[in-house]
Formats: sequence, C-alpha cells, structure tokens
Amino acid sequence: MRLILTTLIALGLGTMASAARADLAAEKDINAGLLAVAAADKIRRECGDLSGRFWAARSYVNQLKGLAAERGYTAAQIDAYVNDSAEQAKMRATRNAYFKSKGASNLDAASLCRLGQEEIKNRSRIGSFLKAK
Repeated sequence: MRLILTTLIALGLGTMASAARADLAAEKDINAGLLAVAAADKIRRECGDLSGRFWAARSYVNQLKGLAAERGYTAAQIDAYVNDSAEQAKMRATRNAYFKSKGASNLDAASLCRLGQEEIKNRSRIGSFLKAK
C-alpha cells in the first residue's frame, strides 16, 4: 500500500513539475531576463578582457524568481525549470541565435569580446552584467 501511495505521489509531483516547466517557458519577460544573464555569463567566460558583475546578475536573477513567485510559481517549480536539461539546451540555442544575430559566435572568443564591449557601451541588460577589466 505504501509503495502504491509513494508511486502515485511521485507521479503527481512529476506531472506538476512538467506543467510548471511548460508554464514558465511561456513567461516571455522572465525568459528574456534569463537569456540576458546566460549571454553575459558566456561572454564573461570566453572574453579575458571582460569580467562579470556577479552581484548585479545574482540580484537580477533573484528579482526574476520573485516575479515568478508573484505569478504563483513555487520555489520548487522555479528550480525545476531552471535546472531542467532540456530547458537549458533551449536557452543555449536561443543565446547562440542571439549571438549570431549580432554578428558573433559562441565559438569565437574575439567576436564575443566585441559583442560584450558593444553591450556595455549600449548599456543593455546584458552589458549591465559585464565590466571591462
């Protein structure tokens, strides 16, 4: 009996987590914010001339989590979404498409450095998470 109850609970939680991932994927503003953080992080890691504004990025991610919570998502649902490998792969693909649209490549550090400098100069959301060394 306990095994059946445990299995039913686990299946129910799995379904809820899947639904939360699907719903959070539709939150355009939250995902745009996550994209900005992901892009800045990739630029920071690849470009030796730039470093990240860690606390600014962390604060912004916490704001995004707060926004998701205001919309009714639980902390567990938010964590399940951001840690989901399929969602992470989608975010990387979206990030790389953004780089390409700006004339950069995720495989070319020099182009990412140029893009990072441009983002800083334009005071974009991505640029707000970067600084020149």
